Parts: sequence; structure tokens; C-alpha cells
Amino acid sequence: MALDPKLKEHIAARVRYYRDLGIFDLYRREVLVTQPPSAAQDEARVGRAFSPASAGSAAEDPAELLRMIREDLGDCTRCVLHKQGRKQIVFGVGNPHADLMFVGEGPGADEDEQGEPFVGRAGQLLNKMIAAMGLRRDDVYIANVVKCRPPGNRTPEREECDTCSPFLMRQIDAIAPKVIVALGAVAAKNLLGLNDSMASLRGRVYDFRGSKLIVTYHPAYLLRDPRQKGEAWKDLQIAMRELDLPVPQKNPS
Repeated sequence: MALDPKLKEHIAARVRYYRDLGIFDLYRREVLVTQPPSAAQDEARVGRAFSPASAGSAAEDPAELLRMIREDLGDCTRCVLHKQGRKQIVFGVGNPHADLMFVGEGPGADEDEQGEPFVGRAGQLLNKMIAAMGLRRDDVYIANVVKCRPPGNRTPEREECDTCSPFLMRQIDAIAPKVIVALGAVAAKNLLGLNDSMASLRGRVYDFRGSKLIVTYHPAYLLRDPRQKGEAWKDLQIAMRELDLPVPQKNPS
């Protein structure tokens, strides 16, 4: 019996979700039905079972989906970072309905202290970058590849990124932004699954989970090498064009 196209979409979305979690072996369990359900009942039942939101809610409110993802994350102990000095999980912050989402590497000391991404010096620079685009911090959503601070602000290891990435993918799916800006090599490589240099990754628009993805330098890198701010502004201009935002001719300071 052929499946309804909408039902197939529900099933495909659920399978993608399980693959993001690293689950590849799925089994179908036979269910005894005493009375054949109507087509509408069958679609509603399977739609609930296979909704991309893990709680199975049919209402796709981004704020509610993010709340459920955070609840699923819990007081995470899935990788070693939970026992290497982190104070708290830094989940994400911003507008659940944002058209623009920034993804960084991981929390630093200030972020670990306050429980919010990009609140230190790099966060202040990111705020200026957002303002240069004609937006406010409250207009966008900000998250990281890993939700816990690596000790000494070291680069997250592959296993840590792989463990945390499914939750980031669910955040992206819940928000469904028009544009994602990957801040730095770690975010870019983990999102795109590529191991190219920043020079190769920048300057292009990628199709990613229904969004457009642009790569630019991490604000922390720009603090170390301010000469690259002009290059980062070029990347943000690409994002602005994808968002249909007016692009100022003058390079912001």
C-alpha cells in the first residue's frame, strides 16, 4: 500500500533525526489492529510518532521545540566535558523565530559563568557585527557546536563535537533560519563535514538543512588579528544579501 506523501515526509524527518543521534538500525514492530483506522487517523497517529520534535508534538512552535530540546539535553554527561570543570551547560540564546543564526565553537569562561553564548570580549565584537548588519542581538539566535566549556578554552575534540552536534542540528531544525553564519573553522567544519581551510570555506553560500550557510572568522580570531575584520565584513555582506537586507557601502569600523 502506497504511503501518503505527507506521511512519508514525517517518516523521513524522523529517520534523519535518529541518524543525527547516531542511530542507524531501525526495526518495524507489527501492531495488531482490530479495526482499520481511517486515513486521517492513520496519518495523525504516524505524524505524532515520527515528528522531528522528539516529544512528538504536532505544534511546531520553535520556542516550545527549543524548550523540549533543552529538556532532552538535561544535565548532560554524554561526553567527558561534564567532568572537566564546566560550571553549566550553555544551550543557546535569542529569537526562536530568527531568520539569522550564528553558530560558534564552544563556551568560554564568561559564557560558562553566565550560561549564555558570546557574552565575553568575543561576544561584544559579535554584537557589533550584528549591529553592522542593521540587526539587534535579540533579532538573531546564537548557539555553539558544543554546549560545555572545554578546559582552558581548548578546541573541542571530535568525539565531543560528534556527541553534541545532534542537539545543535535539532536547534537548527526548530528555528529553521533563512541563513546560518558559521563562526570559525570548528563550526564550519562540523556543520559542513568538510576539512578544508578557511580560505576555501569562505566566500561561498552552502545549502544546509533548508537554510543558506555562510562561513566567516570567529570573533575571537578577529580580536587577535583585526586586519581580517574587512574580510569578515565581506562574509556578512553575503549573509545580508541572502536575507534581503540593505548592504551599506561603507565598511564598518
